[in-house]
Amino acid sequence: MRTPRKKRLLAAGTAWAVAAAGAVALSFGLAGSASAGEFLVNGGFETNALSPWTCTGSTGSVVTGHAHTGSYALAAAASASDTAQCTQTVAVAPNTTYTLSAYVNGAYVYLGVNGGTSTWTPSTGGAYQKLSVSFTTTATQTSATVFTHGWYGQGTYYADDVSLDGPGAPASPTASASPSKSASPSPSASASASPSTSASASPSASASPSTSVPPTSPPPPTGHALVGYLHASFANGAGYMKMSDVPDSWDIIDLAFGEPDSITGGTIHFNRCPVTECPGVESDADFKAAIAAKQAKGKKVLLSIGGQNGEVQLTTTAARDNFVNSVSAIIDKWGLDGLDIDFEGHSLSLNTGDTDFKNPTTPVITNLISAVKTLKAKYGAKFQLTMAPETFFVQLGYQYYGSGPWGGQDPRAGAFLPVIYGLRDDLTLLHVQDYNSGSIMGLDNQYHNMGSADFHIAMTDMLLSGFPVAGNTNNMFPALKPSQVAIGMPANTYAGNGYVAPAVVNQALDCLTKGTGCGSYTPRAGKQPNLRGLMTWSINWDNYNNNEFSKNFHSYFG
Repeated sequence: MRTPRKKRLLAAGTAWAVAAAGAVALSFGLAGSASAGEFLVNGGFETNALSPWTCTGSTGSVVTGHAHTGSYALAAAASASDTAQCTQTVAVAPNTTYTLSAYVNGAYVYLGVNGGTSTWTPSTGGAYQKLSVSFTTTATQTSATVFTHGWYGQGTYYADDVSLDGPGAPASPTASASPSKSASPSPSASASASPSTSASASPSASASPSTSVPPTSPPPPTGHALVGYLHASFANGAGYMKMSDVPDSWDIIDLAFGEPDSITGGTIHFNRCPVTECPGVESDADFKAAIAAKQAKGKKVLLSIGGQNGEVQLTTTAARDNFVNSVSAIIDKWGLDGLDIDFEGHSLSLNTGDTDFKNPTTPVITNLISAVKTLKAKYGAKFQLTMAPETFFVQLGYQYYGSGPWGGQDPRAGAFLPVIYGLRDDLTLLHVQDYNSGSIMGLDNQYHNMGSADFHIAMTDMLLSGFPVAGNTNNMFPALKPSQVAIGMPANTYAGNGYVAPAVVNQALDCLTKGTGCGSYTPRAGKQPNLRGLMTWSINWDNYNNNEFSKNFHSYFG
């Protein structure tokens, strides 16, 4: 991505020449005994009111005619832009095990605790099904927020008899608590032991535990998305733009940038543009209100970390935990929807001998995967994760991976591949920067140059088809779902090298989504009408260019 200072083209110049040379189980104890008590209030919704539950976007209500027991139940309407998450926060004791359970009815219904474990069901078949998980509080934890939610576009789900069971509950549960709970509910078999994603990426005791692994993937998002970066912490030739002035044509807005206090410390800060640099900058209160207004319209606002100047190396577990804590604080402060990873320069590289992208051992790789998984576990399915690597770190991996079997190659070559692979089930959208790039070999074994339709077609097809890493057909990087892929392009000639006019953008889209006008490159993945969309650097530069990029996007997709 471009920042206020001139882009260093190392990765697109000299570095290209250099490059050319048994699961860990989490065991949970059961909550107390028959003397354990109820911690939730109004878990059965028999007060005919939501309180003290709160639901996102006014999606929740209490209804009759759908109860598991009693007369009332929660009805939460998941939409295309809201999972209808309902939460309740309660006081808990440190170092204590609790069991959370609920009866749910619907498709893609989730139950869990923020910062802890969760479980879900793809469908209850029209009847109520019990979900249950256990979790243990940390040594300093005194509160817990439990949640239930559905999934985007899956419609209304129902929940009833929600219970948080554990030792030391209030002696006299309130009358509004759920009327029928077993005295000591036990966790479901799927929650009693949950494998971690990778032993090398497992969090330390201070990090949140992994979520339980769902049996299938949730449904992909529907429709096409326009993604853009907003210069939120600096100004440059494009000028500063208030959040409230960002057109509603943008579906995902990435705030550029969160940057590290130090390269290896892990702590991230997000400083808004100072008034001396951006005379028209809005107040913090107005900025936050504008974010909420965008979200109310179904837009997503993410913190983008990195950029040209934001070098982040999570070399230690302490740095990893600092990353998690500081990023969480920023997300919570501004009410953001998730995280965009825009690591460039020397943020990611592979240690000598780390040759298997499916089982990485390099700390800066494994700690990043672990940190993002911890954040995803904390915020649940609503957490949006996008990535914007350069082609050097992704598609170049078709030819070169790390320092190579004999050393001597640039250790950054293909270094994003293990991150993408390790987070593939959590990834909302990958939009590789098809700009500021050297020549890259495509699956046709021909080199493709930026600034052409062929370049966008060939680079995107590699993500949709999968490819052998470093040419090894026994080590295939698997294809991503079309709904996880967008194409990254500069908004104009000032924004980055590799700008293409709208007609060329449309030619690339025609080939990839319709199978027409493909020119010299034929996509191996065939036509992919569900390709998610386009990303650009940046919203500011598009505004400077009379919104050419965004207008063309909506003209093409409708």
